[in-house]
Amino acid sequence: MDNAPTVEEFWRECRAAVPGLPDEAPEAWAFGATPAHADGLLDLVLAGTKTATASSLWDYEHTGEAVPEVGGLNIILDGRGVPRALLETTAIEIVPFDEVSESHAFAEGEGDRSLTYWREVHERYWREHSENPRGFEPRMPVVCEQLRLLHRGERAS
Repeated sequence: MDNAPTVEEFWRECRAAVPGLPDEAPEAWAFGATPAHADGLLDLVLAGTKTATASSLWDYEHTGEAVPEVGGLNIILDGRGVPRALLETTAIEIVPFDEVSESHAFAEGEGDRSLTYWREVHERYWREHSENPRGFEPRMPVVCEQLRLLHRGERAS
């Protein structure tokens, strides 16, 4: 990690590469619950395969974190906490878990990209890693977020 950029350095790099970004860096976070999961999902983003994500509205309510908004920016970290990508939220839809669409599951880019795979993986994730005491329910509200890669980090390590 000797050469790894800090979030501040990465944000300066983004601002030099993408015209019109604000002065203040957005939130920096990693996908998933483990470093390996973060790296795997980030790899899908950088490959252009993952253009969407989903999160539990109950988790946002429980933690007090703001629900993503269209136009919002996010710095995505790898499993070591190194900033690697700048994403923009292009669309948001909040739907019950059991109504998440096949097209959304495909856009998330995981596994075989099927809705069946998406449901199995996300139910397991929310049962094991939910930040709210309700965990998982088939009708729980899911924040389905469409993402656009604005910038990839020049220095990966």
